[in-house]
Amino acid sequence: MKKYIFLLIGVLAVISCSENNKVEQKAPTRVETVVVSSGMIDNARTYVGIVEEREATAVSFTSMGVVKRILVREGQLVRRGQLLAEIDPTTSSNTVEVAHASLNQAKDMVKQAEATYNQAKDAYDRMKLLHDNGSLPEVKWIEAETRLAQATSALNTARSGVASATATEKIARKGLADTRLYAPVSGVIGKKQLVAGETALPSQAVVIILDISTVKVKVAVPETEIGSINAGTASSIKVDAIGRSYRGGRIEKGVEADALTHTYDIRINVANGDFKLLPGMVATVSFDPKGTQAIGRQSIPVTSVQKKSDGTLFVWIVDNKNAAHRTKVTIGETQGNYVTVVDGLSIGQRIVTEGYQKLSEGTKVVY
Repeated sequence: MKKYIFLLIGVLAVISCSENNKVEQKAPTRVETVVVSSGMIDNARTYVGIVEEREATAVSFTSMGVVKRILVREGQLVRRGQLLAEIDPTTSSNTVEVAHASLNQAKDMVKQAEATYNQAKDAYDRMKLLHDNGSLPEVKWIEAETRLAQATSALNTARSGVASATATEKIARKGLADTRLYAPVSGVIGKKQLVAGETALPSQAVVIILDISTVKVKVAVPETEIGSINAGTASSIKVDAIGRSYRGGRIEKGVEADALTHTYDIRINVANGDFKLLPGMVATVSFDPKGTQAIGRQSIPVTSVQKKSDGTLFVWIVDNKNAAHRTKVTIGETQGNYVTVVDGLSIGQRIVTEGYQKLSEGTKVVY
């Protein structure tokens, strides 16, 4: 009898466990979801870009000398005509003094030559009257003509000396002025090539001035995508270093591809009136051939995006029967804890944002 009782108890226990399993299998999994809206889908293509200056100007002395001082620092904003650096003016100053003294001597020689000429001219004029009257011996007349010719030649030579000395002094003064280096353009000091105490050679760059009133953001675009980008393609640019976003301007396309990467360099002009964008900053660039800008769009939580063993990304979506399914996606720009979706989702689909750890394909959910 006892044997039958234990058998009955065992059967009842199995039936009870079976019923419990059925209940557990039927119980839906609670999750948190969000419905895909138009603001969550980013049709723009995203790339990494580097900010470049519009133009770089190497500024140098025109003569050799020891750098006395440099008055600017890297990153400093300078204006056209601002003093940048000086070389030791001692040699140039001495040259100016010598040239000036030589000019004064030349001027004194002109004064002496003018006095001699005036005397010779006065004697010639008096002798001419006598000669014309026939009362002057021929030898005296020849002497007067000779002295006047000699005085004229001496005066011309003295005047040529003044002209030469003036030119020499002008060159010397220019050399002295050239010991002071001024900014030929406005911009930002990108790099100092020399420091005080070093010898500057003619045409050797002392500083580099970068024109960043407008900058260019360089992006490498794959050859398969370059055809969809033109001079007027809409673009948006985000620079995390300064926490700002910009709308890109006119695009300059390169015509020669990189032999290894098969990409083309393009440059996007960006207005930079406040000089916040600096060369070398990394930017996130989005192109949208249809003209849609990606700035300020909503995104889904980063944690909603899962990765399979083969590296592909997916999210869990809920169908109209409340069943969860994996859906492959392509993501775009990440902003904090959110990410934009480039491809794989449609407007109106419901995404699982919390509780996805308990899901498997076809799991029933409640939200």
